[in-house]
Amino acid sequence: MLARALARTSRVVPSAMATAVRAASSSAVAAPAAAAAAGAVPSWARNLSGQGAKGKVVLLYSGGLDTSCILLWLLEQGYDVHAYVANLGQEEDFEAAREKATKIGAAGVHIEDLREDFLTNYIYPSIQCNAMYENLYLLGTSIARPCISKRAVEIAKREGCDFVSHGATGKGNDQVRFELSMYALAPHLKMIVPWRDPSFFERFQGRSDLLAYAADNGLPVVQTKAKPYSMDENMFHISYEAGVLEDPANAPSDDMFRLTTNPEDAPDTPEYIAVTFDQGIPVKVENIAEGHERTIDNQLEAFLYLNEVAGRHGVGRVDVVENRFVGMKSRGIYETPAGEVLRTAHIGLEGLTLDREVFKLRDMYSAKFAEYCYNGFWFSPEMDFVLKAVKESQKNVSGRVVVKLFKGRASIHTRESPVSLYDKNIVSMDVAGGYNPADAEGFIRINSLRLKAHAAREKSLGRTL
Repeated sequence: MLARALARTSRVVPSAMATAVRAASSSAVAAPAAAAAAGAVPSWARNLSGQGAKGKVVLLYSGGLDTSCILLWLLEQGYDVHAYVANLGQEEDFEAAREKATKIGAAGVHIEDLREDFLTNYIYPSIQCNAMYENLYLLGTSIARPCISKRAVEIAKREGCDFVSHGATGKGNDQVRFELSMYALAPHLKMIVPWRDPSFFERFQGRSDLLAYAADNGLPVVQTKAKPYSMDENMFHISYEAGVLEDPANAPSDDMFRLTTNPEDAPDTPEYIAVTFDQGIPVKVENIAEGHERTIDNQLEAFLYLNEVAGRHGVGRVDVVENRFVGMKSRGIYETPAGEVLRTAHIGLEGLTLDREVFKLRDMYSAKFAEYCYNGFWFSPEMDFVLKAVKESQKNVSGRVVVKLFKGRASIHTRESPVSLYDKNIVSMDVAGGYNPADAEGFIRINSLRLKAHAAREKSLGRTL
């Protein structure tokens, strides 16, 4: 898994290929007359005569059924389409997606390796914040959307596109996240959202309609048996929702999970992972379990390795009913093995290194970070403020934490820091350490004043505490 993930690279169709793609599209427009004589004209070829008349659009493309049909539909509407595929570490055949978009008629195909950017500028800030939405969700999908959106805007500017299109549904959070991000970064861009366009969603009312459309037009889409749920994957997590999971009374089947072992089937021997942090950022991962010794300094490789080893021990599963920003509740099941390990380790290190009042403030900002990220306000002034404040709080969060992985749990084993505020001499029950126990009497007396005043008032009003 690790080797395959690291082997993925960014690929933008080179100029020669782009020229060939455009030539192929032009040939497709010219082909109907010749093909008609041969008696075989795919209907999508007949629809391309007005290609590009309405302008250029960047399509957030996955290569799946929905976005392949959307790509053809945009061509039918007269747009010049640039298909954009974001590599965030998901298991995907990017070359197959490129070839498919090219065959359908995309003017350009942009396969962008965003893994380093995603890790450095989105995942790590969330770790510094200990971010968690509604006490359970580590924001694996939410945090990917601004990363994807920013590169979409860059492609749009580079290719002279006035439009961006995506396949997010009209009921979900992703439409909000994508569009708020892009409007913040490029206010001039216009959005084409098929699943909010009656001419599209009334024509395609389900998977069967899309499959029929693909078959009728000769689209290179392989028909597969539909999973009884939808899935979103990147290197931070995999989410599962919809279908049979829409009923919170339905437990997920064990064969659904892809990143994590069932904790009951996880190894009977724990593994110990040491994570070294520098200012709240993980910079080194060591497996110190006997027989598994390994040290990784490369940040991307270390993160992917954490997914592998924590997943082997069933760490990172969570089943959530959450409140969507658009106003409804939804059920989601998430696998975030590396994220769970790093959050646990980071919280453990902050206990040693953060001042009490700074800790409280960082906790408050953590909740706001999660809210802003989940709701799509990554590129907002409030998020900018929170990110800067949290970064300042992390300047002394440096040290090494050993985490025990065992049967679905990641727990603190040991922790140490060269800038720790913890003083064992002060806290020890056996050593005075410069602390005079008699001072506590005055401290308690002062803090009791308001409590005594409250009790006296309640008594005067005939109420008891």
